[in-house]
Amino acid sequence: MVKNLRGIYRPMTRAWRKYRVAHTTDAIIRAVSRSVTDPATVLLGRYDPTGSLRYTGRSTVLPRPIATTLPARLSLAGEEHPWAARTFSAAWGTKTALTVVLVVPELVVEVRANVSQDSADRWRHPVKLVRLRDDLAPADVPLFGDDTPSN
Repeated sequence: MVKNLRGIYRPMTRAWRKYRVAHTTDAIIRAVSRSVTDPATVLLGRYDPTGSLRYTGRSTVLPRPIATTLPARLSLAGEEHPWAARTFSAAWGTKTALTVVLVVPELVVEVRANVSQDSADRWRHPVKLVRLRDDLAPADVPLFGDDTPSN
């Protein structure tokens, strides 16, 4: 929070400002919402030190240029996908399930993430997809729980 040090609390006014810290980092696309031919958002993961792919968070609605080029880059996952039996909430605090299509974890993206994390080390807020990272392989992505900024 940012406020005037000499200021006093004034009910019903917006005199204080909230300052959020964000940084860019990388993650692996593991699923898309809506459909693989018309993705709305992506569900992201990172490997933990034991080699398990963990869910780290979900993106905001994809920018149209990325949403139109992404389907050609995705491959559908088989039944061996580690998230095959998992359901995802459509929104915070709701029990409505999100329709997702699981994909092979081969595409790395750069995201802008708020530094807030929940108790399970996932991003607390949806992240914004910045760009596809053709220069990185999934093994180059930071490990789950390591949110050292890339910039």
